[in-house]
Amino acid sequence: MKLIIKKEETEDNSANLARACGYGHIIDRRTGKESYVRRPGRLHYPRFHLYIRDNKETIEFDLHLDQKQASYPGAHAHNAEYEGTAVEKEMERIRSQLRIIN
Repeated sequence: MKLIIKKEETEDNSANLARACGYGHIIDRRTGKESYVRRPGRLHYPRFHLYIRDNKETIEFDLHLDQKQASYPGAHAHNAEYEGTAVEKEMERIRSQLRIIN
Protein backbone atom coordinates (compact mmCIF):
# COMPACT_ATOMS: atom_id res chain seq x y z
CA MET A 1 0.00 0.00 0.00
CA LYS A 2 1.36 3.39 -0.94
CA LEU A 3 1.08 6.89 0.47
CA ILE A 4 2.56 9.87 -1.37
CA ILE A 5 3.04 13.28 0.23
CA LYS A 6 4.48 16.46 -1.26
CA LYS A 7 7.78 17.60 0.22
CA GLU A 8 6.31 21.09 0.62
CA GLU A 9 3.79 19.59 3.09
CA THR A 10 6.45 18.69 5.65
CA GLU A 11 9.52 20.24 7.23
CA ASP A 12 11.08 16.84 8.01
CA ASN A 13 13.15 14.51 5.86
CA SER A 14 11.96 10.98 5.11
CA ALA A 15 14.15 9.30 7.77
CA ASN A 16 12.81 11.59 10.50
CA LEU A 17 9.25 10.97 9.34
CA ALA A 18 9.75 7.19 9.55
CA ARG A 19 11.26 7.45 13.05
CA ALA A 20 8.43 9.72 14.18
CA CYS A 21 6.03 6.93 13.17
CA GLY A 22 7.93 4.37 15.28
CA TYR A 23 9.96 2.74 12.51
CA GLY A 24 13.56 1.63 12.83
CA HIS A 25 16.10 1.77 10.01
CA ILE A 26 17.43 -1.52 8.59
CA ILE A 27 19.76 -2.50 5.76
CA ASP A 28 19.21 -5.83 3.96
CA ARG A 29 22.39 -7.91 4.36
CA ARG A 30 22.04 -9.48 0.92
CA THR A 31 21.02 -6.50 -1.21
CA GLY A 32 22.17 -3.46 0.77
CA LYS A 33 18.68 -1.97 0.30
CA GLU A 34 17.57 0.40 3.06
CA SER A 35 14.10 0.29 4.61
CA TYR A 36 12.27 0.67 7.91
CA VAL A 37 10.42 -1.79 10.14
CA ARG A 38 8.03 -1.68 13.07
CA ARG A 39 7.05 -4.73 15.06
CA PRO A 40 3.55 -4.64 16.55
CA GLY A 41 4.59 -7.20 19.18
CA ARG A 42 7.70 -8.56 20.88
CA LEU A 43 8.59 -11.16 18.25
CA HIS A 44 10.68 -10.48 15.14
CA TYR A 45 7.65 -11.39 12.95
CA PRO A 46 5.08 -10.25 12.02
CA ARG A 47 6.46 -6.80 11.27
CA PHE A 48 5.43 -3.84 9.17
CA HIS A 49 7.98 -3.14 6.47
CA LEU A 50 8.22 0.35 4.99
CA TYR A 51 10.18 1.40 1.92
CA ILE A 52 10.57 5.13 1.34
CA ARG A 53 11.36 6.68 -2.01
CA ASP A 54 12.54 10.27 -1.83
CA ASN A 55 11.69 11.91 -5.16
CA LYS A 56 12.33 15.47 -6.29
CA GLU A 57 8.95 16.82 -5.17
CA THR A 58 7.37 13.94 -3.22
CA ILE A 59 8.04 11.31 -0.57
CA GLU A 60 6.53 7.91 -1.33
CA PHE A 61 5.81 5.44 1.49
CA ASP A 62 5.38 1.81 0.39
CA LEU A 63 4.11 -0.46 3.18
CA HIS A 64 3.53 -4.18 3.58
CA LEU A 65 3.23 -6.65 6.46
CA ASP A 66 5.88 -9.39 6.67
CA GLN A 67 4.16 -12.38 8.27
CA LYS A 68 7.27 -14.55 8.50
CA GLN A 69 10.81 -14.94 7.30
CA ALA A 70 11.62 -17.13 4.28
CA SER A 71 11.12 -20.68 5.53
CA TYR A 72 13.83 -22.59 3.69
CA PRO A 73 17.56 -22.04 3.02
CA GLY A 74 18.41 -19.96 -0.02
CA ALA A 75 14.89 -18.52 -0.31
CA HIS A 76 14.54 -14.78 -0.73
CA ALA A 77 10.74 -14.58 -0.84
CA HIS A 78 8.64 -14.34 2.30
CA ASN A 79 4.99 -14.40 3.26
CA ALA A 80 3.75 -10.78 3.10
CA GLU A 81 0.47 -8.88 2.89
CA TYR A 82 0.44 -5.82 0.64
CA GLU A 83 -3.17 -4.88 1.39
CA GLY A 84 -5.89 -5.78 3.85
CA THR A 85 -7.19 -4.53 7.18
CA ALA A 86 -3.90 -4.62 9.11
CA VAL A 87 -1.98 -2.79 6.38
CA GLU A 88 -4.76 -0.23 5.91
CA LYS A 89 -4.93 0.50 9.65
CA GLU A 90 -1.16 0.87 9.87
CA MET A 91 -1.06 3.22 6.89
CA GLU A 92 -3.79 5.32 8.50
CA ARG A 93 -1.73 5.39 11.73
CA ILE A 94 1.32 6.53 9.75
CA ARG A 95 -0.72 9.24 8.00
CA SER A 96 -1.97 10.54 11.35
CA GLN A 97 1.60 10.64 12.75
CA LEU A 98 3.11 12.62 9.87
CA ARG A 99 3.60 16.30 10.50
CA ILE A 100 1.80 17.60 7.42
CA ILE A 101 1.68 21.35 6.85
CA ASN A 102 -1.44 22.47 5.01
